[in-house]
Amino acid sequence: MEKKMISLLQALEAKPFFIFFIIPLLFMFVLSRFRRGKPYPPGPKGWPVIGNMTMMHQLTHRGLANLANQYGGIFHLRMGFLHVVAISSPDTARQVLQVHDNIFSNRPANIAISYLTYDRADMAFAHYGPFWRQMRKLCVMKLFSRKRAESWDSVRDEVDYMIRAVATSAGTSVNIGELVFGLTRNIIYRAAFGSSSHEGQDDFIKILQEFSKLFGAFNLADFVPCLGWMDPQGLNSRLAKARDSLDGFIDSIIDDHMEKKKNNSSDCDKNVDTDMVDELLAFYSDEEVKISESEDLQNSFKLTRNNIKAIIMLKSHKRISIFYWKVLNNGVSIILVIGLNNESGFSIAFCSVVTFGFTLIHA
Repeated sequence: MEKKMISLLQALEAKPFFIFFIIPLLFMFVLSRFRRGKPYPPGPKGWPVIGNMTMMHQLTHRGLANLANQYGGIFHLRMGFLHVVAISSPDTARQVLQVHDNIFSNRPANIAISYLTYDRADMAFAHYGPFWRQMRKLCVMKLFSRKRAESWDSVRDEVDYMIRAVATSAGTSVNIGELVFGLTRNIIYRAAFGSSSHEGQDDFIKILQEFSKLFGAFNLADFVPCLGWMDPQGLNSRLAKARDSLDGFIDSIIDDHMEKKKNNSSDCDKNVDTDMVDELLAFYSDEEVKISESEDLQNSFKLTRNNIKAIIMLKSHKRISIFYWKVLNNGVSIILVIGLNNESGFSIAFCSVVTFGFTLIHA
């Protein structure tokens, strides 16, 4: 008997994969068999532990439509330990999105999004409540108001630069996608940081590109949380490196703006051109402040450094990503017209984006 036990232990020592992966999965399977089931809607039967994860490649709009034809306008999928309800019935969707919208208003966030947004410190992924409402008010009234857009005169210099570049290229081929993407990148960079210099811009774009890859990367721990400590795909180190890069980049910009604000504190000129960082720093506080929903936004709402970094990162990332996707993948029609007198003008016509009649809800 002792010899058998010794041989078994030796075999297990030679197979760490069996110990650290298979045994936990077996334990979770046995545990799930004893858990009391919840009354979920009907749906395809899944495998133990992984559930319906083998169907992920089928969850396109057509795949969801086929499942809706089979199981009805509301059906249930289990992706590992994550329960998902798909809704295609108009009446049911109205109940979820309109009648009970407060219950389903929170936006789900995976491990990468939660970590890279400093635990939902921005507006896009913040839980619905006083903080989200005040953050939305800040964006509407301060950051992206019509008055703010009209005040960015320096940003229009980038448009003039692009038009001159096209005018000087008359008679030759021009890469319109690259040209307009560069214009958008420069405008966003100047609007956010107020710098006409392109120094550091390439580094910022690389950070945003890495964030984009991590946001969309498949992470097994999102579906089987107890495997997160193993990090089988090596994503944890990439997440830490990406956020450290963002910290170093934006922290230096915030410090520069705070130093300029301190040096110019005696200047009473209110017509000084400000950028997004300046607007956010007006609400900056080192300490956590209790948020109220008072009409006085300045005294009822404060931002931490993490809030500022998360807002800048997501707003910049979103605009560059959407524009890049539309230019390269969505058949954008870009028309550049150059007159005989080299007076240039341009217009951009985006084709409509196809939306699908499905709403996915985390249960």
